[in-house]
Amino acid sequence: MILKPTSHFSGEIMLPGSKSISNRVLLLGALAEGRSNFTGILESEDTRYMRNALERLGKATNANFANKNENLFLGNAGTAMRSLAAVLCLGEGEYILRGEPRMHERPIKDLVDALCSLGANIGYLGNIGFPPLLIAAKGLNGGKVSIKGNISSQFLSALLIAAPYCRESLEIIVDGELISKPYIYMTVRLMERFGIKVENNDFKSFKVEKGRYKAQSFNVEGDASSASYFWAGAAITKGNVLVKGLEEDSLQGDVKFLDVLKEMGEELNGITVDATLFPDAAMTICPVACYAKGKTKITGIASWKVKETDRISAMATELRKVGAIVESTEDSISITPPEKILPATIETYKDHRMAMCFSLLSLNSPHKSGAEITILDPACVNKTFPNYFREFEKLTNSVRD
Repeated sequence: MILKPTSHFSGEIMLPGSKSISNRVLLLGALAEGRSNFTGILESEDTRYMRNALERLGKATNANFANKNENLFLGNAGTAMRSLAAVLCLGEGEYILRGEPRMHERPIKDLVDALCSLGANIGYLGNIGFPPLLIAAKGLNGGKVSIKGNISSQFLSALLIAAPYCRESLEIIVDGELISKPYIYMTVRLMERFGIKVENNDFKSFKVEKGRYKAQSFNVEGDASSASYFWAGAAITKGNVLVKGLEEDSLQGDVKFLDVLKEMGEELNGITVDATLFPDAAMTICPVACYAKGKTKITGIASWKVKETDRISAMATELRKVGAIVESTEDSISITPPEKILPATIETYKDHRMAMCFSLLSLNSPHKSGAEITILDPACVNKTFPNYFREFEKLTNSVRD
């Protein structure tokens, strides 16, 4: 897809549903007693993998799914892989969890180790520490378990969601500093919405008593990560964009992206920002930094390395194509903006956020022109936002296939 430079970026956007909330409530609804009704569920690859898996498993009774032998393909949906790995240990049966080649490179050992310490029987069908997994389910004991907090918050979310169905109450100790705390806050809030109280000791430990989820009616709010591209586009062009679908009391940490834009100010001054609390939306700071006055440094992004691709490496490589000077570490990326944004063909690495981020470099700011940007594999946005380029076109009228 070729994006021509344009100065126009204005209009209204109704956000698709939050991926993180959608996949959580789908799983909670499958576990819950009774019939839940959800509106606003995101229609995307990631949620489709979760829905298809749950449909194949059948309705759960006391976390014991109807179908006892399933081979589930989960693509590159990390939320589905991690949460189902935990929840499928609760009942009885034999399950295989597998995905795309990149999913088989994304670590899961810490979660598996934690589950095995609770009595799970999980084997690796490929490289040790990575999917695909073979689960011989026979229930989980409660008690106390430890999980590292600095690799993926999805490990902790998976344990929390499974916790009420352990044989006794479960206390989860977080080993080290917990990254992406807003995602854990989201998990806890949703569990409480479905009737399970979580005792949260300042994100250092959690305790969950035995219980059962109760069916709910729920409207999924819009995706704040997706909103970041439209907020950024308006900031770059000085456009006027109305983003609809987010709740005032949002469960999503990525709304903090607005605070970054406020700190950069109207002139988009370079800043240093700790993105530990909003790593997904933090990617959107990178294209904005190319229009900034001065250097921008983003820290707290170690989790980027184990996402859909190694996002630190991928972002640095592609930013250099447009002329930016980039320095990176295991936990940070620093961007000195180019004097002129250069036309470039952007490799997306099958990562939806790479495609959406780099689309913004086709926009003209009042003091710097964008460039012709060619996005390879634009269909990768199907993972979370299938209509992204259609919505982008509405605001810019600049997309050409």
